[in-house]
Amino acid sequence: MKTTVLHEAGYDEAMLGLSLSYSQPVSKMPGVARGLIAKGGSHVKFLESMIVWLDVTAPRYWWSQCDTYRHVTKQSGSTMHTLTKRKLTQDDFDATIPIGILSVINSYIGLGQLIHAKDILPESFLQRRIVSTSYKTLANMYYQRIDHKLPQWQEFLSAVVGGIKHPEFIQSVKGAGNAR
Repeated sequence: MKTTVLHEAGYDEAMLGLSLSYSQPVSKMPGVARGLIAKGGSHVKFLESMIVWLDVTAPRYWWSQCDTYRHVTKQSGSTMHTLTKRKLTQDDFDATIPIGILSVINSYIGLGQLIHAKDILPESFLQRRIVSTSYKTLANMYYQRIDHKLPQWQEFLSAVVGGIKHPEFIQSVKGAGNAR
């Protein structure tokens, strides 16, 4: 699994929005934001204005859980259009798969039989997506998944927190989602 923060935007706009709510100068809003983070709940709606673009390569079983969250957009490498373009190797999977399964998949690929190849494609097959999501969604993911039994969640969250400009907004939101 690999996660890279590509870009983020919206901090200044979120602070401007807060200044409208509080009739105070924008310069005072970082302190107000920290206070709101401590309250959580509807007080952190300003985090919806802060957007992050991520480049994530993860196994299909992880993506099925990640799809639970409301992302702004996501674009992926399509198995429909790319699966039969080349033979697969062990590097295409999160874990080593039996060589026999890999051989059968590759024989279907060689014959151009996309549906048969997809039918037996293991869930550990790595798929790359570009995801656009908000700090608020990331805060929910953090509190709901930081102790999850799939180690990919800790790896993903560590990469996100280590790559964004304001990790305190992700790690400190009181009551984000179903807080742990």
